[in-house]
Amino acid sequence: MAVNLVNVENVSKVYGTRALLDGVSLGVQEGDRIGVVGRNGDGKTTLIRMLAKLEEADTGRVTHSGGLRLGVLTQHDSLDPEATVRHEVIGDLADHEWAGNAKIRDVLTGLFGGLDLPGFEQGLDTVIGPLSGGERRRIALAKLLIDEQDLIVLDEPTNHLDVEGISWLARHLRARRSALVCVTHDRWFLDQVCTRMWDVQRGDVYEYEGGYSDYVFARAERERIAATEEAKRQNLVRKELAWLRRGAPARTSKPRFRVEAANELIADVPEPRDKSELMKFANARLGKTVFDLEDVTVTAGPKTLLKHLTWQLGPGDRVGLVGVNGAGKTSLLRALADAARSQGDVQPAAGKVVVGKTVRLAYLSQDVTELPGTLRVLEAVQQIRDRVDLGKGREMTAGQLCEQFGFSKEKQWTPVGDLSGGERRRLQLLRLLMDEPNVLFLDEPTNDLDIETLTQLEDLLDGWPGSMIVISHDRFFIERTTDNTFALLGDATLRMLPRGIDEYLERRQRMLDAAAPAPAPSAAPAAKAGPSAADVRAAKKELQKIERQLDKVSEKETKLHARIAEHATDFAKVAELDAELRALSGERDELEMRWLELAEDA
Repeated sequence: MAVNLVNVENVSKVYGTRALLDGVSLGVQEGDRIGVVGRNGDGKTTLIRMLAKLEEADTGRVTHSGGLRLGVLTQHDSLDPEATVRHEVIGDLADHEWAGNAKIRDVLTGLFGGLDLPGFEQGLDTVIGPLSGGERRRIALAKLLIDEQDLIVLDEPTNHLDVEGISWLARHLRARRSALVCVTHDRWFLDQVCTRMWDVQRGDVYEYEGGYSDYVFARAERERIAATEEAKRQNLVRKELAWLRRGAPARTSKPRFRVEAANELIADVPEPRDKSELMKFANARLGKTVFDLEDVTVTAGPKTLLKHLTWQLGPGDRVGLVGVNGAGKTSLLRALADAARSQGDVQPAAGKVVVGKTVRLAYLSQDVTELPGTLRVLEAVQQIRDRVDLGKGREMTAGQLCEQFGFSKEKQWTPVGDLSGGERRRLQLLRLLMDEPNVLFLDEPTNDLDIETLTQLEDLLDGWPGSMIVISHDRFFIERTTDNTFALLGDATLRMLPRGIDEYLERRQRMLDAAAPAPAPSAAPAAKAGPSAADVRAAKKELQKIERQLDKVSEKETKLHARIAEHATDFAKVAELDAELRALSGERDELEMRWLELAEDA
């Protein structure tokens, strides 16, 4: 029988006049993997801090089992700024000791991309003090995961991790024997890792079995039952009133409610987006041209991030952009934004960006625009516009849109200076949408947003008619809001991924496997002779041939992308062209693998 590691008994916590937790009782057992969700400010972090005994409850008590080994990742690390990464993560272990430990190798490779920490100038000997918040957070996470614990408590562990890092962390936590309690807004991660969910709402904590998807179904069913019970209660009140007024009792049959299976809950729900309808509307707003890139080269200082890029963003295109850090995702958006703002006068290092004459661009960058602290939320939105046209006859006032983004009527009069980071992010999004753009660039829009706000944003974007590029490490958000995924793999090219992020992770793994040094033979009797001069010449010749073939494949892919854009509303034709594109992608993969094999000999 599973043992309780932590017991939370009748715990309450009040801040000011607001009760974050009110008489909550919970338990964490051996083997539990619990995801904690809820709106920002509802008490998720407070709950796990009390669980870990980092914060005292006002009433009630929290008890730990004897000898509990507890590991906690908070939003603020306690690393020594004078220490090196080696000292904090590995401690006093000699190189041969930690390098021979499979767990340490896995953690360093998964979180930093290699044992030599390629993103850090001095590798393991880098001093922690000057590092960014994201780099320090990865170091704190690595330090935690290398140790053995009975229970791990994590507060937003996926922050500052890219898609690959999040995928690795999910695999790592699934393989561990430790129990887990985790606060995160990354819904894909919750589905991959968790087997139970805690939903923190208005002082209460509701428990659900299963991951995030199961939680969504179960919560919908609970709310449906509650709504039915409320409708039944109101109906009985009306009938009782009618009976009293008529003066004679009337026989009524009790309404019955049958609980449907989870799939029945969504049986009559339409697709999130009517793609053909949105495409028509986008064409009307944007015309035929949005952004056309011809042989473009994008640079950042002396580094070339993209070269010879020919690509098209058409009316109504919804594109998710993923890639390794530093590959040029943000730089590409900035180059397009500069061209749009200057009406084509500002161009990248080489090539040409053609911008449609009707393009109205809104660009959400990673930097939160600072507004006067005394300005009220509603005033900040009304500075842009009082009403906004959402298309298809839908119109919203500034106040209504504020409410949809989680700013209640009372909150709309809060000074901007009193808002949290997540609330400022929401306000920045709101101001962008109020300006009625027809092209949206969203660079990490999910930062600091809770799950409820994310779903509201996704719902709003479902009916938004225009072209959109989204950069995000939130896999769920990209898959939910975009129709096509493109990747920057660090080789100065942009590639379409028909199978989305799964294909991206597979490609990255193949690249890492190809780049890894071959293991040294354990007892080779004699060193193997290198390739002969004739072999080298033959390899170089075949390499040149493959490079020409790759150029031809790239040209065909570019033409196919253009044809797909041209036939965007003809689904049969798009499916046919997409099959050709997948075949070309397979051919490219085979050529690239052969190129890598030959490169070693050449």
